[in-house]
Amino acid sequence: TDYPGSSPYVISCGGTHLIAKNKRIIKEIVWNALPDGGATGGGVSEVFPIPAYQKHSNVPHSASTKHKGRGVPDIAGVADGNTGYKVIVDGKWQVIGGTSGVAPMMAGLLARINEHSNKKLGFINHHLYDNHHVFRKITEGNNKNVKGDKGYSANEGWNACTGNGVPHGINVLKSL
Repeated sequence: TDYPGSSPYVISCGGTHLIAKNKRIIKEIVWNALPDGGATGGGVSEVFPIPAYQKHSNVPHSASTKHKGRGVPDIAGVADGNTGYKVIVDGKWQVIGGTSGVAPMMAGLLARINEHSNKKLGFINHHLYDNHHVFRKITEGNNKNVKGDKGYSANEGWNACTGNGVPHGINVLKSL
């Protein structure tokens, strides 16, 4: 895992691939288009210990060293460049992706929640881990690489591909 995403003081973002039809979500899976299309990261920190808010999340041992540390990501969003975000770059529309697209999207969501609730949420990692119902779980796919098959698979609970899942903004707001 890379810093700063592995810091226990940030919300780390993973990535998904969205399958939609007529503006309705059909399915959402772990983003993994390797070997040449990119993939979400995720894993277990070799530096930071498991923070208190992850104590009951069944964070696995590191796939490479078997160390037991901070698990990343915490949450996820659409990251596949084929199903990502429509933006204007140099006056032209294009679709971008990557977890570097997910992070500002999540920051925007939290800014909107701050504005709507008329308060500063501050450090909400504990709240996100205590309120699993605010997420759409991503239970299919993996972030395994093609060399050595190292990585993790999605499952029903927290996982090292998409964390707790994709937050549903209205549910996050209502849970506060």
